[in-house]
Amino acid sequence: MNLAILSREPKSYSTKRLLAAAHERGHAAQVIDHLQCNLVLEQGQPGIIYQGQPLPHFDAIIPRIGASVTFYGTAVVRQFEMMKVRTAVDSQAIVRSRDKLRSTQILSRAGVGMPKTAFTNFSTDVPALIEHVGGAPVIIKLLEGTQGLGVVLAESAKAAQSVIEAFHNLKARILVQEFISEAKGADVRAFVVHGEVVGAMRRQGKEGEFRSNLHRGGVGTLVKLSRAEKAAALLATKALGLDVAGVDMLQSQRGPLVLEVNSSPGLEGIEKATGLDIAGRIIDYTAALAHRKRGGKGKIKPKKPATPDAAADV
Repeated sequence: MNLAILSREPKSYSTKRLLAAAHERGHAAQVIDHLQCNLVLEQGQPGIIYQGQPLPHFDAIIPRIGASVTFYGTAVVRQFEMMKVRTAVDSQAIVRSRDKLRSTQILSRAGVGMPKTAFTNFSTDVPALIEHVGGAPVIIKLLEGTQGLGVVLAESAKAAQSVIEAFHNLKARILVQEFISEAKGADVRAFVVHGEVVGAMRRQGKEGEFRSNLHRGGVGTLVKLSRAEKAAALLATKALGLDVAGVDMLQSQRGPLVLEVNSSPGLEGIEKATGLDIAGRIIDYTAALAHRKRGGKGKIKPKKPATPDAAADV
């Protein structure tokens, strides 16, 4: 198979692991910077020019689209789709997951457990907004924030009102969310590939930090998910139409609560915490997609972990 990895960071751990996993399995693979792709729109002949030349034929692509370039990145993925190239993650699914408000609405409709969340169009009734999610303390999130940036913990109603009013004055759109105190600065990330949880880790924020993101000094360790946590992760990815995703959940007294579904989850933390070949699972799934396009028959069946011990830890 000839695979393309859409990534702006060829030296990143995730990109290098996907490239290595493809080569280990005998596939041709190339890293393509999606921001250097020019889209050619012609009647019946959509095409892509890359670094001055038409791109060669690819059987399938693996999008690694950063949040800051979602618009152009998903346009490139959509162009590949128009050219009948298989993609591990659909362009529309990326768009759904990147819009925090839209994804929260979709997950709510699907019955996915989540912290109580409120959104307003610069309402002046801030105290009522805070009460809608159970009162202070509350989490305040910028709709455009990523990797823990633009996320504020307001420990009192007065502090929450000040932060919300400050964001509103800046015309910044925010979500106000219930604070789950029993999580104690930790969350769980479940990595899903084609309807199967293939790895999971617990991320613990550093002391005094309520955000558990590894980019902010959090530490990832192996965790065994409960049935409820696996079910929540699979329901969330199904609702958003994502076949490759990282699902972040809080462990609460009322069960798993989904915080976010990431369409381009990093591989370094999950592979180091679990010791599993997550990149290989993504490559296997993508190659199976391309095989079906070539005329292969039957459903794409999830592959089991390599060892019984690995299966028990997921």
